[in-house]
Amino acid sequence: MPALKLAQRRPFTLAIDIGGTGLKVMRLSADGDPASERLRTKTPRPGKPAAILGALKQLAADAGPFDRVSVGFPGVVMDGVVRTAPNLHPSWAGFDLQAAIERIFRRPARALNDAGVQGFGAIVGKGVELCITLGTGFGFSLFVDGRYVPNVEMGHHPFRKGKTYEDALGLKAFERDGKRRWNRTLARAVDLLDRTFNYRILYVGGGNAANVTVKLPRNVKLIENVAGLLGGVKLWERERS
Repeated sequence: MPALKLAQRRPFTLAIDIGGTGLKVMRLSADGDPASERLRTKTPRPGKPAAILGALKQLAADAGPFDRVSVGFPGVVMDGVVRTAPNLHPSWAGFDLQAAIERIFRRPARALNDAGVQGFGAIVGKGVELCITLGTGFGFSLFVDGRYVPNVEMGHHPFRKGKTYEDALGLKAFERDGKRRWNRTLARAVDLLDRTFNYRILYVGGGNAANVTVKLPRNVKLIENVAGLLGGVKLWERERS
């Protein structure tokens, strides 16, 4: 790529997606286009901060130079500090993820719930929009006219028969119930979320979105899992939540 064209595409963002089963990184140009391949490795077990941060540092070494970092994390993140990490390890509680990323990469960083980052990669910015992620757990984000509403943990909200959304639709539920029953449960969840939030659009992402076979309403859209990385640039275009 010619130097002038490269300069015009800066600043580059290293987008990180921390998942319960996989870690992903991708370098993005200033306009949000991929500037590297999506790189992936398994999430270390136990998923403690030091192990995950070490794996991310190794993964990012192959992504190319970058100017800033965006991180999607599977739990509540407030001002860059992790509050919950139900699918990783209890030692994440109170961990300043944003500051740790800045120390490791020596670049400014922003961190947000992973479903929030994925939503930023999908929303059109009009009315009430939701994003759910079907992976190890059940991620959720809410947007109103393009603005992210932080810390809404629907995944751990009661859903039905004494189970939370995550109990009923996370990876363990998929493996326990099988694809057909899991899809029926998903259809009930989509209907309940509609009646609760009256959303304009619901986006469905995450690794298990590939297993969705039930017919979805017209205002429910399946999105590519890469949206969890592509939304990283938007964290720098909007006010910090």
